Amino acid sequence: MELVGACWRAVHEVGGGALVDGVSALRAAGEAAGAGLPRTRPAIAALRAAQWAVSDRQAALYLAVPVQQRLVTGAQLEAALEQYPGRRRRAFVATIVADVVDGAHSLGELDVAALCRRRRLPEPERQVVVTGSGGRSYLDVRWREGLVVEVDGRQHLEGLAPVQDMLRQNSVSMSGDVVLRIPLLGMRLEPDAFVDQVEAALTLLRGRAPR
Repeated sequence: MELVGACWRAVHEVGGGALVDGVSALRAAGEAAGAGLPRTRPAIAALRAAQWAVSDRQAALYLAVPVQQRLVTGAQLEAALEQYPGRRRRAFVATIVADVVDGAHSLGELDVAALCRRRRLPEPERQVVVTGSGGRSYLDVRWREGLVVEVDGRQHLEGLAPVQDMLRQNSVSMSGDVVLRIPLLGMRLEPDAFVDQVEAALTLLRGRAPR
């Protein structure tokens, strides 16, 4: 509880109307729920922390982690963004919020296609239907060379989703396809590194006959 004590001390020193904000507010929300510490609502605190962050990578973490830790819901974060668009890295924050809220699979698929066009790579098929032991499922994107890319949003980390994802990936791999997985935040933070892997995989698979 050292953080909470430090926050209370700061509030008392500043005086009436003072609020803990940004990263400190988020940490206090996690450590002192119900303690009465005057602090900015977690959704607003997350947005401000992201806008005050020293890098885009840090900003993305400040937006994603509070939702993953259930300090704030995606809907609350989205509503807060309308109330407080901020002044710094507006476009980036809005993009990450959209990703964090619901995983935005279709957006991820479009991003893969856009990045590949920029590299002059062939356009993949999207939402390819496959049938495995668990029934029918959909692959985010697939190239005829036998390369599959799955873009993983937040929902892939929840509940039994990882189990189903692995069953699907194993089934696809046993059919002979190569499967690459890209986290949605990774698509924002390290797009070139992931597209390098896509390009390398396509180059390796070019010698195989289309299936």
